[in-house]
Amino acid sequence: MITEGETTTSYPLSPRNRVKRLHERGSYDKATIHGLLDASMLCHVSYVVDGQPYCTPTFFWREENNLYWHGSSASRMLRNQSDGQRACLTVAHLDSLVLARCGFNHSADYRAVMAFGTAYLVTDAAEKERALVAMVDRFFPDRTATLRQSTVQEIKATSVIAMEIEQASAKIRSKGVADDDEDYELPIYAERIPVRTVLGAPEPCPRLLDGVERPASLRGYSEGRLLEDALRDAHFAHYAGG
Repeated sequence: MITEGETTTSYPLSPRNRVKRLHERGSYDKATIHGLLDASMLCHVSYVVDGQPYCTPTFFWREENNLYWHGSSASRMLRNQSDGQRACLTVAHLDSLVLARCGFNHSADYRAVMAFGTAYLVTDAAEKERALVAMVDRFFPDRTATLRQSTVQEIKATSVIAMEIEQASAKIRSKGVADDDEDYELPIYAERIPVRTVLGAPEPCPRLLDGVERPASLRGYSEGRLLEDALRDAHFAHYAGG
């Protein structure tokens, strides 16, 4: 059932996820939110344990309206989300530094997402096995099939958390320098400094056996490409646009 403020192409809107400051920068459509999530690998997950807030950085991935992340079975985050914990997962892309003509108007261009839901420990063996494959293949399509199989102990030591996105919002600033009109008459230098995360040249392990070549499946991770483009393409390749 579609809830108030929700459409088939957007997440429901409520005070929890509504962008309050500079609300014109907010977006709730799934295409925008999913695109920003799929272009990232590192997130921050916030939750509360016994009244104490925590925020944990971790790798994550998306499958339709569900988010997954993993970690050590001994971690505080995973231990306290095993029975269902309210959580907020965020990602952010920094696009530029903005130097204006007054301190108040100094800013940054960015794209960010906040996703809300109830996180739970994946205990079903089949779902966990599939998720552990996706944990690698979502970023490096088809790689798991070429690897040594994980041992029972390695699988036991790794936990997977899932969270259906109940609500989410994106917030985007892309305006560059935005001074007050009268400040443009001041003899003060202002500029926008673009920021990009670009892949460097691959550095093969020095202990590679003779004859082991870099697989063609990694060609998307080539020197000079934007990381977000490589991650987004890998997501599409693994999920066929899902």
